[in-house]
Amino acid sequence: MSRINGFVGRRHFLVGSGIVAAAGISSLIWGVQEVTTPQHALADADKVNPSPVTPDEALQRLLDGNNRFLRQQRKYPDQSLERVRLIAKAQYPFASILGCADSRVPAEIVFDQGLGDLFVVRVAGNVASDSAIGSLEYSTAVLGAGLIVVLGHKRCGAVTAALEEKPVTGRVGLIIESIKPGIEQVKLSTGDVSEEAVVANILYQTEKLQERSTILGKLMAQSKLKIVGALYNLDTGKVSIVT
Repeated sequence: MSRINGFVGRRHFLVGSGIVAAAGISSLIWGVQEVTTPQHALADADKVNPSPVTPDEALQRLLDGNNRFLRQQRKYPDQSLERVRLIAKAQYPFASILGCADSRVPAEIVFDQGLGDLFVVRVAGNVASDSAIGSLEYSTAVLGAGLIVVLGHKRCGAVTAALEEKPVTGRVGLIIESIKPGIEQVKLSTGDVSEEAVVANILYQTEKLQERSTILGKLMAQSKLKIVGALYNLDTGKVSIVT
């Protein structure tokens, strides 16, 4: 495999050479492959980032953007045609988001970011599925994003369905089953079970990213990556860090 989402490095490219799925655990083994392509033909995924951002700086940038969103003082950064032309050559997202697919939680809007700023993976229930993990491995190991935010939200329908224990037909059932292990203890709570379950699921999916990916784990051990959980308030638009 020499391409991922149309991006190929001219000099080196990280390639997944194997997937091991045993006891629900999978890992990718990345190799290096020489690739030569015309400079103008494909976006270069392995150029040195001219403006690297640390994990802590990335998180603060997101929180600052959310504050602008809340105050209705959005800057709408990186949304010009000049920006379009610039990132056509290469992309350097400073953060990755594993968010719920809910239409009310668009990451670029609530964090006041623009084109090429965020690498966003969205799936109902912000579930850390194998495909989501693989996408995040690409955004970090290849594109250099130093932060992953697992972004859940209040009154998440997927989490509610997992709490109800009702049979779910179709593929959506796989999503619900991926949430249930993380919310088992919440059912015993005497508080707001719905909100507690949403937070528990965020924490559970955050842990899954670290436990099921040796690539992400290695980047964290090298202090090149931080993974945090966050909760979006549907009523106010505020994002709160929960880890």
